[in-house]
Order: sequence, then C-alpha cells, then structure tokens
Amino acid sequence: MKAGTTKGDAMDADAATGDAVPVEADTADTGTADAGTADTGTADARAVDAAGPGATRTLLEHARPHRKALIAGAALSALGGISGLAQPLVAKSFVEALAVDGSVARQVLLLALLIVGGALTSAFGMYTVERAAESVVLGARRRLISRLPRLRVADLDRRPPGDLISRVTADTTLLREAATNNLVDTLIGSVTLIGMLVLMAWLDVVLFLAVLGVVLAIGGCTALVMPRIARASKEAQEALGELGSGLERLLGAIRTVKASGAEQRESAVLEGSARGAWRAGLRAARWGAVAGTSSGLVVQLAFLTVLGLGGARVANGSMSVASLIGFLLYLFYLVGPVAQLASGISGLQVGTAAVRRIHEVLELAPEEGEPEEGEGEAEVPDARTAREGDTTGGGAGIVFRDVVFRYREDGRPVLDGADFEIRPGGLTAVVGPSGTGKSTLFALLERFYDIDGGSVTVDGRELRDWNPAALRRTIGYVEQDAPVLAGTLRDNLMFAAPDASPDELRHVMEQVRLTALVDALPEGLDTEVGHRGTALSGGQRQRVAIARALLRRPRLLLLDEATSQLDALNESELREVIADIARTTTVLVIAHRLSTVTGARRILVLEDGRVSASGTHAELLREGGLYARLAATQTLGGDDHRAAHPTAG
Repeated sequence: MKAGTTKGDAMDADAATGDAVPVEADTADTGTADAGTADTGTADARAVDAAGPGATRTLLEHARPHRKALIAGAALSALGGISGLAQPLVAKSFVEALAVDGSVARQVLLLALLIVGGALTSAFGMYTVERAAESVVLGARRRLISRLPRLRVADLDRRPPGDLISRVTADTTLLREAATNNLVDTLIGSVTLIGMLVLMAWLDVVLFLAVLGVVLAIGGCTALVMPRIARASKEAQEALGELGSGLERLLGAIRTVKASGAEQRESAVLEGSARGAWRAGLRAARWGAVAGTSSGLVVQLAFLTVLGLGGARVANGSMSVASLIGFLLYLFYLVGPVAQLASGISGLQVGTAAVRRIHEVLELAPEEGEPEEGEGEAEVPDARTAREGDTTGGGAGIVFRDVVFRYREDGRPVLDGADFEIRPGGLTAVVGPSGTGKSTLFALLERFYDIDGGSVTVDGRELRDWNPAALRRTIGYVEQDAPVLAGTLRDNLMFAAPDASPDELRHVMEQVRLTALVDALPEGLDTEVGHRGTALSGGQRQRVAIARALLRRPRLLLLDEATSQLDALNESELREVIADIARTTTVLVIAHRLSTVTGARRILVLEDGRVSASGTHAELLREGGLYARLAATQTLGGDDHRAAHPTAG
C-alpha cells in the first residue's frame, strides 16, 4: 500500500491532477476532544486494544530479558514487606508483655531490627529494580532506532517525524515504569496485601470478613476506573505526539515562518495541540486521582468498621485488647500495599497504552533485504568494491516499460504508462512541468516505493529482484533540497563512503570546486556546518551533496535539480564535471534550467505521467511540442537557439 506524499513531484502531481492528499497519521485527533466525547465506542475499542491481554503480553516481553534482576529486586522488596508484616505481631507481643509486667527488651530489639533491616532490604531491592528499568528503556529504544531507518519510505510518510520521536522518547519512558516498577509494585502489593489479610484472619475472622467486604467493594469500583485510565493515557500520549509533530514542522521551516510573519498563527496551532494534550492529561489525572483516592478510602472505611465492631467485641469479651491493637496496626500498615497495588495497576494501564504505540512501529515490516532483529547485518557488497569489479564497461542501463505508479491506492497515477530506455553511460536529462512525476522516477529507481504496474530493470535485472541496499550502493543520489546533516564538513562528505581515502576526498572536492570553501573555513574539513547545514550557502550545500554522491563512485548518478542554487560560473564548471563523469557513469538529471540539459545525449520529456517525446535538444526544438514551449520560457543564452527555433522567445 502506498501512502503519504513525497517531496517534490508527489505533491505537485496531486496538485496537478486535483487529488487532495490528506496527511495520514496514526494519531487520533485528540486536540479538540473533551471529557464527554472521550466515552465513545471508538475510544472504548482503543482502550480495550491498548490494555488487552495482547498488550500485557507484549509488555512482559520487554521485561523478560531482565527477569533475573527483576526477580531479585522483587524478592528483596518482598523481604522488606515481610518485615513489615511481622511488626504488628511483635507489637502485640510487646503489649501482652507489658500487661503481665514482663521484660520487653527482646521485643524492642526485634522491632528495631525489623524496621532497619526491612528499610535497607527494600532500598537495595528498589535500586535493583530501577537498574533493570533503565535496561528495559535502553532495549526498547535500541529496537526502535534500529527499526526506524530500515522501514519503507511509504510507512514513514504516513507518520509525522514528531510523533515518531515521541514514541522513542516519551513512550519508552512510560514503558520503563510499567515493565519494571509498576510490575513489581503490583506483584509485591498483591503478595503483601494477601499476607496481611491472612494474618488478619488469623487474629480475628469476624473483623477480617468486615475488612474484606470493604476492600472488595472499593476494589470493584477501582476496576471500573482502570479502562478509563488506559484510554485517557493513550489519548494524552497521542496528543503529545501531535504536539511534537507541530514543533518539528515549525522548527524545520523557522525561516519561512518568520519571513511570512506567521509566528502568531503557528503559535496558535501549537497552542491548540498543547491544549489537546492538557485536556487528555486532565482526564488521565482525574481518573488516576479516583484510583489513588480509593486506597485511602479503603483504610478509612475499614478503620471505622474495625473500631466500631472491634470495640464491641472487646467489650463483650470475645476479643482481647492486644489482638485489637495488632489488628488495627495491620489495618494502618494496609495503606502501603493497597496504595502500591493501586499505583502498580494504574501504571500498567498507562504502560500498555505506551507499549501499543511502540509496537505499532516495531510491527512494521522492514524493507525487503533488511535483516530482522537479531539476524545481524545483511551481506551487501560495498559500492566502491563492486565498481572496481564491474565488467559492464561503465554505467548502468535502465529500462522502464509501461510503468504505473500512484502514491495512494485511491489516488490518480503519478506515472501512467511511462516507457523509455537509457543505455549505459552518458548524460540523460528529464524535463517536464511540475507534477508530472520526474522526482518519482528517481524514488522508484532507489526503491523507496514499488511500482503498481509494468516493469523497471537496471542492468537487465528486474528492480524487484534487487536487494534495495545493494541497489542503492551502486547509485549516487542528490536530492532536490540537497540535505546536509549536522556535524562536520568531513562527516557530510564521507557520509556515503566512510572508507574513502584522503586522496579520493581531495580529488572529489577539486571536481566540485569545494577546495576554496574548505581553505576559507576556520577548521577546514573539521568545521561544524550547523543544523541542516545552516553555516553553508544553498550553492555550497548542493556542491557538498554532489561531492558526497561522487565519492561513492556510483554506476548510476541521479541529480534532482542539483545545480539550481549555483551561480552561472559554478554551474558551468559543474556541468563540465558532470559531462566528464558521464563518460563512465550513467547520469540522469532532472532540470528546469535549459543550460543544464542542452549538452545531454538524450532528453526525456515527461507529460501526464508518461514520456511524450525524447531526443537531443536540437531534435526536440525542431519537433516543437511541449519541450519547445518550455524552452521558450527560459533564458537561452545566445542566438543559436533562436536561429534553430524562430518561435522561441
């Protein structure tokens, strides 16, 4: 399934055909939801999905690799809890000794040992659990950051970057608590609560049954609240993802925002997302408060019940004062395990919602040829080694046969019967109006997407038969916006060929006229270029991108408007470099400047998703048609063109 849009021709194509392309995100629109609309059937279904057995099993899978540490931490915490269980019994013995004027030194010493020993044991258990918690987060984040670069471009198109960042950061933090602390809290709270109830029953069955009735009544009400906590937590996490996406959009185009005077409008959009997160957070907090209050309510109601019923039993002689004091102490100690159990269950509801969002990414299939988790790296020959062993005599041949492609299954095709052949070597230019699918050709050659119909072959081999990684290692690709990554200039130049030698690097820099820039920089190649290359001009970024592609020594070089930001002198020099490269490499260039294509061995004219004409510059001018009309709108740079085509200009 193709989804989303790409930069360049994807959006142009839909604009040209009249197809509206909505942003397909997997986050719910919670920004305008209120407390009333939260209780819909759809939301209930999401809550069941988020907090169901499947999500719980997945949560336990994250904890399983660290089960030894968790068991050890839980055991230590349980020992601390057991020491608490013994304290009321020692206190009862203390009261009984006082009643007969006996020695209480042994009881006092034992009580002190129980308190200090229990605190130290619980502290060490807590540290052990926290350490395992950090390991759970590291494991989840490693799986996510390993999977994200390997996903299909179409899957990534559907998800805003800010939302994906939220899943790697905020959601894994929630997973940390759920898979460790909340899990242990639920276990220890349950064990301690059961132990206390057993001891209460041993002290007095009648009071135990009264307390058990109160606990079950409040527990039943709390159980009804838990699905609402899960639903509200999932909505809050989705709202945070939406806010992150809005921030990424703003910061990624901050210059455009400021130049357009749109700061206030963008702030209003972000404020709407923030308010959506606030509303969802309030819903989660409201139901969480209900669940949290229930633990205190259990103890208070139980205390009143025991005080009244126990006092009556002491008065009629059916219960001793020491037993009543011991029972009341257990009742006060009941606050801890009940609160621990409520907190653990509530946290698990939040965690299962987070783990569902994490696994929405982990369950996406990686690209064909990419290894699954634990399989290691795929064996793919390095492009430079492959080039040295190449016996085809130069570049790669390309054949498109009746290719059909659409970005959405219900959208109109961007390519509709595209048919052409490019022989190995030489420079081929692709021209045509915006939205006709020029950049889409490059995206298909890189196997960012798979075609819907027809066939594409590279070097006589079906594109689907190529391992995507192996295919891309034979291709140099310069994107339309020539992205430069944060880091040093050296890092950017060697990004696609990290093993390139200093001589190769120097030669490529001379080719693209970068040596003057490097000499002028304060730290040369080790100068930081800033976020997205903000320290470089547009033309410098384009030359860096071209040098990066050339350093790979590709058999097929794809240039998408690669010289659009260069001045006339630098463009002319770079055209000479490209012409020289085209003697041994297949070069495919998309261009809107006529000066870029006049020297091409062949020009393909793309119109309405198919090749409407092909030939040299002179041949296409003589034929007239779309190419001649496009050429007539551009600066031709001399009288030769007007002589060849009098209608131009």
